[in-house]
Amino acid sequence: MMKFLRNTLVLSVFFTLLAGVIKGQDAVKIPIKAVVHDINGNPVKGASIHVEGSEVFTIANQAGEFSLSADENSTFTVSAKGYKTSLVIASANLKLITLTKDDRLINVGFKSAEESNLPAGVSNVNLAQLFEKNFTTYGLDGIEAFAPGFNGNNLWGMNTSLVLVDGVPRDATSVTPNEIEDITFLKSASAVALYGSRGAKGVILITTKRGLPIKQKINVRSNIGVNTPKRYPQYLGSSEYMTLYNEALANDGLAAVYTPDMIYNHSGINPYRYPNVDYYSSEYLKNSFARYDGVAEISGGNERARYYTNIGFVSTGSLINFGEAKENNTTERFNIRGNVDMQLTKALKARVDASAVFSSGGGVNTNYWASAATLRPHLFTPLIPINLLEQSDEVSRAMIKNAKIIDGQYILGGTQLDQTNPIAAIYAGGNNKFVQRQFQFTTGIDADLKGILNGLTFSSSMGIDYLNSYNQGYRNGYATYQPNWTTYSGTTLIGSLTRWGEDTKTGVQNIADSYYRQTISFSGQFNYNTTISNKHHISALLLAAAYRQSQSEVYQPTTNSNLGLQLNYDFNRKYFAELTGAVVRSPKMPPGKRVALSPAASIGWHLNEEPFLKEVSFINDLTLTASGGILNTDLDFDEYFAYESIYTATGGNWYGWNDGTGTQSTDSRRGTNMDLTFAKRKEISVGLKAGMFNNQFNFGANFFRNNITGIIGQINVLYPSYFTTGFPSSSFVPYSNYNSDQRTGVDFYLNFNKRIGAVDWTLGMSGTYYTTKATKRADLLTYENSYQYRAGKPLDAIWGLKSNGFYMDASEVAAADGINGAKPAFGSALAPGDIKYIDQNGDKIIDDKDQVYLGRGGWFGAPFTAGLNLTAKWKNLTVFVLGTGRFGASAMKSDNYFWVNGSDKYSAVVRDRWTPQTKNTATFPRLTTSNGDNNFRASDFWLYSTDRFDLSKVQISYTIPDKLFKSKVLKELGLYVAGFNLLTIAKEKEILEMNLGGAPQTRLYNLGVKAMF
Repeated sequence: MMKFLRNTLVLSVFFTLLAGVIKGQDAVKIPIKAVVHDINGNPVKGASIHVEGSEVFTIANQAGEFSLSADENSTFTVSAKGYKTSLVIASANLKLITLTKDDRLINVGFKSAEESNLPAGVSNVNLAQLFEKNFTTYGLDGIEAFAPGFNGNNLWGMNTSLVLVDGVPRDATSVTPNEIEDITFLKSASAVALYGSRGAKGVILITTKRGLPIKQKINVRSNIGVNTPKRYPQYLGSSEYMTLYNEALANDGLAAVYTPDMIYNHSGINPYRYPNVDYYSSEYLKNSFARYDGVAEISGGNERARYYTNIGFVSTGSLINFGEAKENNTTERFNIRGNVDMQLTKALKARVDASAVFSSGGGVNTNYWASAATLRPHLFTPLIPINLLEQSDEVSRAMIKNAKIIDGQYILGGTQLDQTNPIAAIYAGGNNKFVQRQFQFTTGIDADLKGILNGLTFSSSMGIDYLNSYNQGYRNGYATYQPNWTTYSGTTLIGSLTRWGEDTKTGVQNIADSYYRQTISFSGQFNYNTTISNKHHISALLLAAAYRQSQSEVYQPTTNSNLGLQLNYDFNRKYFAELTGAVVRSPKMPPGKRVALSPAASIGWHLNEEPFLKEVSFINDLTLTASGGILNTDLDFDEYFAYESIYTATGGNWYGWNDGTGTQSTDSRRGTNMDLTFAKRKEISVGLKAGMFNNQFNFGANFFRNNITGIIGQINVLYPSYFTTGFPSSSFVPYSNYNSDQRTGVDFYLNFNKRIGAVDWTLGMSGTYYTTKATKRADLLTYENSYQYRAGKPLDAIWGLKSNGFYMDASEVAAADGINGAKPAFGSALAPGDIKYIDQNGDKIIDDKDQVYLGRGGWFGAPFTAGLNLTAKWKNLTVFVLGTGRFGASAMKSDNYFWVNGSDKYSAVVRDRWTPQTKNTATFPRLTTSNGDNNFRASDFWLYSTDRFDLSKVQISYTIPDKLFKSKVLKELGLYVAGFNLLTIAKEKEILEMNLGGAPQTRLYNLGVKAMF
């Protein structure tokens, strides 16, 4: 299927280019050779020049130069994105055309706003423009460096955002960066109010590209890249593991299980008899894997109809380099998107968008990376050489006669305890393929109703999406073999084999993990705009919007519906005010409480329009804004009919009155609360933005504080203890509105643009800092000690014990049991080398009552997120650098890589373990074969900082001068090289760059070529 799609893509591009060549013949008239500049004298690259009433069309090169032939005194249009279209009269002495900036219209949710006049709490990134110097593989990657308030996850520290693609709830991954025109981030309460309950914590609007009224233009882009792993986990080899495991047994008072001979033999004497498997070695993994993509964009049109088409293909490989994974572990994606805008009549417009995405991912029937992080290196030999079988062992040779033979010389190894293993599964366990199909359809109508009322319009939009996915593949049984070794005259051979399992192939293709999701959305709105006496600008909109999203195995669909009214007033482009009211509805609330009003308002003041600043030459813009609102939301609450009590049959079986006959009880799950209602986001924000020195320097900031009150929860401690029982699980406690949270923060941006010598420099910075706080919790009824109260602490608080070094010797261990000691209550017997904790409440017992606040986890994004971007352009050469930083959060080393106990695989961290010899320098507790309850629990001993600064991207782009290829068809040709994730600067760099139990983080080195026809 993918090969067919690739061939279709190639043929489509070929015939489109052929058509462009056929139409590329120009009639010779008077020659015109001119340059297109902006008002500052900078060339306008890519300006479109179209002679009216003819087929004559060309595009200015990177120096703004163009040439064409036209009738003398004929007219032609010169247009470019971001500039006002200019009508020019053709003459032989025409040398220079100057375009003036056009204030770009930004989608800000159900309406558009000029880029220089965005509402309060709104950020925008022109991704199509940024993409020309910053090739990326994901639309939101690194955007925190350009969009203040966005921290790479969500907005203003919220825990979720509503993502809309062309107005419809869709995944950000459903569109590629090639398809995106711009991205708008609605952060403030006033900015998101019209989106109802589901948008109450922020909205991300992704707008895809559309056609322009120009002659057909074709953009083609192709990339090839190499991904290299940044870092692998470090685990001990067999001999070192055995040595330290014996030490762990000794620490527990147990006898060693590995003899010195066994330890010595596993150091590399015979890797088949004494295995020492490194799952991250080149024996199983490649040094890199490839990624390549290709995309063609075709757009154009006239005043009556405009079109845009995007066809793309992406393929990404894998590091695993053996068995089925070597040839069948590639992810592929094919997409096609198209839209048409039509002017049906003078008063009626229509638009139709359609998109299809076909994705597939080859795979194997095991999780190699998870197994690599848990399987100890000495357990079994993955591949057993057949040539080591004794010649006289006819039984074993008959046993493997029909076995799976690897590379003509190996059989699959295993043991009784490891009859199945990831290496055998990849060689013989079959394969699977993840398949996903996604279809998106959007249509809308815009009507000019000036016949009814001048300034009145109507617009509507409807979207229908369908996504389905499943896994298909073959699951084969396989046999593994355990060798029984023997030695004859110094030669080691396999005396016999023990077979575990059977080789089976049913030939039946299995279909599993089927999933579907359907989204239907609709919005309709009346818009009104008028100006009175050229000073009073009034606008209003009245809308109704709703969407419904259903998915497999979920009975209740996700719904959102609301009515909205917004009124705007602007006096003389100096003072402006906006009032918004939304009526939201949620089926999760009880009857009579399902509808609520969400009011919001914002005001603004263009200070630069005041007489006392208007004459200040270096100030181009200085604007103050303020906004506030109270939004009702049912986000973070997934239950339906939670206001009603529920009784259900217990899953257990109880003794009945009749001997030998059981009976079931009826249990309560919750009580009734018909007063349950929406949680509320109450917010105020203040903003400032400025442009100075002919807009060479721009900056802006927003301060915000919001409180989420009436958060819904089932809070047991507010009711008598007999309202709940643990066994059987039963509760009469109702859901109620109780908890409250607060978020406070500031976002900002700084941009500097200046030409120094022959180089155009652009430096930008964007950042977000926020704090969170639980403002209301039932702490008095939950915790005995005030230091454990959750109120007043961050929402992403990490709680744990405070450590106080190690127990250094037996006397300190004994002291813990003494009168003045504090004994841990975690079950494990204490020993020297265990972690010592501080008794916070002085009760002589170390338990969960001694946990304290340790730091912020950054679960909603790091407390401080910042991004830097630098662009230097010299002639046709552009250098772009992107850096991102995240600061202020911590994390816990709680994976088995760090919490090594029992028979876990030993990582390199245990080399710094506590022993009597290293007790003054140790950074890891003593080794143990027990569960290590005392040591392996949340405490500051395991806490580490996640502060980091990443050199996320460096890209060098070069546009080849068109004089070198002199083609009527090829208008532009460019090359670029880019490096992704190049450098991390962090105290805990090793941990931050390492993935545990999954595929490693990678660096991507990319080479790309782009052309315009």
